[in-house]
Amino acid sequence: MRENLHRFFRAARGAGVRVSPAESIDAMRAVSKIGFDDRQILRDTMLVTLAKTQDEKRALGDCFDLFFSQPEPPPPSAPDNDNSDESGEDSQSGGQANGGGGGNESSGGAHASENQPGSAAAGGQPSESLGPLAQMLLRQDRNEIQAAIASAASAASLPDIRYFTQRGIFSGRILEQMGISRLRDDLDNLTATNPSLGERLQAATDALRDAVRETVAQALLLYGREEAENLRNEILRNAPLSRIEPRQVDEMRALIRKIARRLRERYSKPRKRQRRGHLDVRRTLRRNAAWGSIPFLTAWKRKHRDRPKIVALCDVSGSVARVSDFFLLLIHSLHEVVDDVRSFAFSGHLIEVSDILEKKTPEAAMAEIMSKVGFGSSDYGSSLADFEDEWMGAITPQTTVIVLGDARSNNLDPRADILRRIAERSKRVVWLNPEGRMAWGFGDSEMPRYATFCSVVRQCATAKQLERAVSDIVATYQ
Repeated sequence: MRENLHRFFRAARGAGVRVSPAESIDAMRAVSKIGFDDRQILRDTMLVTLAKTQDEKRALGDCFDLFFSQPEPPPPSAPDNDNSDESGEDSQSGGQANGGGGGNESSGGAHASENQPGSAAAGGQPSESLGPLAQMLLRQDRNEIQAAIASAASAASLPDIRYFTQRGIFSGRILEQMGISRLRDDLDNLTATNPSLGERLQAATDALRDAVRETVAQALLLYGREEAENLRNEILRNAPLSRIEPRQVDEMRALIRKIARRLRERYSKPRKRQRRGHLDVRRTLRRNAAWGSIPFLTAWKRKHRDRPKIVALCDVSGSVARVSDFFLLLIHSLHEVVDDVRSFAFSGHLIEVSDILEKKTPEAAMAEIMSKVGFGSSDYGSSLADFEDEWMGAITPQTTVIVLGDARSNNLDPRADILRRIAERSKRVVWLNPEGRMAWGFGDSEMPRYATFCSVVRQCATAKQLERAVSDIVATYQ
């Protein structure tokens, strides 16, 4: 059962439960104490030892129910003498056929059928001419068939399935392990010599194929979920944010939160480790001179590091509103890394939206922001003037100013002089433009003029580019 537990841990990780090696060891120790007999106790044990949050408990519970939904192969048992139509030898023959029917046409099944002439094939067709799989299907023992499928699935390495395109491949492997080639020959022979029995066998074969497909689909749901999610996330990461379909918005927001969590883990831990600094050997030796330089008292080198302070100016006009939505969500999710974030949104004029983003859900916050300043015609000059008049004092030499917009000001005065003064007061100015570089400077684009006063100018049209840009910004404070 240890192998089953390892497969379950892999399925749990695919369901979104973070299972560390230490937690898997704890779970295996707990299972060794309680056993596998009571599934409810086993389920509760897994929830206690592996799940850390309510969401993980729900996901792990669903994964457990799905993983253990298939019946296990029955243990060897004595022949069943209660069958009215089959003798004890028939039952033992069925067990031998199952043992050899895990994939190969063994002589054991044929030898067993010699002791029961005509009983498995009631239509007069001699049973010794049928393969083990055909005999098993004609007996219609559901538990025996499920056990044979489980055995063949294990031999075909079904837990290695990762993508939905592999369903046909693994279904074929399982059927080959069970002996589908011999079964086709038996079907052809029975169709010619005993049509009624051939019709029964054909119906049983169709049911077998359906059962195998269901087994493969269940395995894909268990073991392929992580790969499928990774593939879907990779597609979303490289998809233009401005073209995200409405049905993908929630998935993109979930992806942005994962990106924010990854950035928090990457940049908050080094700062905690470096809080004390490095050992100052000279000062330590001088401080402990009275004790023969034995370092009872230590001295540390401490290097002051500024925590990021960010001022974000986001264009929320119709052309870039969706990109600003995800950008603001990402910036405000970095609360453990970014010490101070102030966000502003503009189209024709500029307002501060920091409180709105902190107090409301992303959906409600963006709805309120868009109702106040969204979907208007862009006027970068007027918006920059609003910022200079009311919030210029928010910029310090430790502040990184991020401007997210396409720099299209509808042929109005761009007021690049204000951006120059912002650049002089701040640590640096980073401009993230959702448009392709080939479009910069054409039409009403003022990007070349603004770029003169920016430390960094980047195209930022996808979640991947957005993550890289924010990561580079935060990394400069390490």
